[in-house]
Amino acid sequence: MIYKHILVAVDKSNASNLALQEAVRLANDQNAKLRIIYIVEEVVVNSAEKRVSFDTLWNVYKEDGQDFLNVINERLKSSNIKYETFLIELPLSEGDLADKVMAEAQSWPADILVLGTHGRHGVKRFFIGSVAESVVRIATLPVLLIRG
Repeated sequence: MIYKHILVAVDKSNASNLALQEAVRLANDQNAKLRIIYIVEEVVVNSAEKRVSFDTLWNVYKEDGQDFLNVINERLKSSNIKYETFLIELPLSEGDLADKVMAEAQSWPADILVLGTHGRHGVKRFFIGSVAESVVRIATLPVLLIRG
């Protein structure tokens, strides 16, 4: 199968780094365009806790995400692949990470989605959950999972 648009969702995990490496390899092999997204989730701040305001925390998370994407840009700027990076904000009112990843994949539209997974199982998976697993359940396009 030939892919022209590859979407990879990244965070700061080892699994995500491996997924990015695979997405870059795939984009290079297929001469495809790569879109790299980093999603910043809105957090709930305890109203009784007044040390840090929501806006301050939200801005710190966004800056941190953009810094991470800047590191990726530095890594990839000498490569021959066509790529772009996006920082995406996810307010609580817009659903969860899996829904947002799929919405981004569909709106581009991506031909394949590449995600890292921690490969948890049993009790850990039950309590921690898995964004990758949730994406696979709702996916309308091929998903390549890279175990970290």
